[in-house]
Amino acid sequence: MPTDTSEQSFSNLSYPLDWEGIFKYVGFPAYMKPFAGGGWKNVYKLTDMNDFFEKHAETEQLVMLLQEEIIFEEYYRCYCIGGKYVRIMSYEPRNPHHLRYVADFKPSSEKLAMMTDIVLRINKYLGYDFNTVELALRDGVPYAIDFCNPAPDADIKSVGQENFDWVVETAATFAIEKAQNQKEGADNLTWGEYIKRSSAGIKLY
Repeated sequence: MPTDTSEQSFSNLSYPLDWEGIFKYVGFPAYMKPFAGGGWKNVYKLTDMNDFFEKHAETEQLVMLLQEEIIFEEYYRCYCIGGKYVRIMSYEPRNPHHLRYVADFKPSSEKLAMMTDIVLRINKYLGYDFNTVELALRDGVPYAIDFCNPAPDADIKSVGQENFDWVVETAATFAIEKAQNQKEGADNLTWGEYIKRSSAGIKLY
């Protein structure tokens, strides 16, 4: 069990998990990775159930996501700042790291609007003030591949000058807005829908 936990810590979770049902739903090959990203560390491509359990044993206390393999035609990395500012960037994760932002996908205005809506809804639900969402498009349908990254890469050497300038300017704009809207003695934090819904009816002391 994770450090500082007991058998009572997970009393709200099902056990044992329906692994066969999970594998049938996700399918193989599949990908397993830490839920919070982290520079492509501890990312596994899995070929079958035995491969899953072998690799899963290596993850120790990491919280992992198991995902269907999406063979995509287009891929986008989307910054979201303040739950309202979105920048959609063409991205090619199959390229070497320094060439991933040189992808030149050309989404239509309808695709841009659809992806912007998805990114905003995900961030409203999570309550992140700063996040990136990665969307893979297969047959025109966006799949959220990575969406829990509240400290995303914004290094000018990897994201490029234009994207870097947007992040700096937008982050500054949002910081100024937060400062101007600060209310003394009030809760000025951003709470996601999943936190608000899960805590509804719970009295905190």
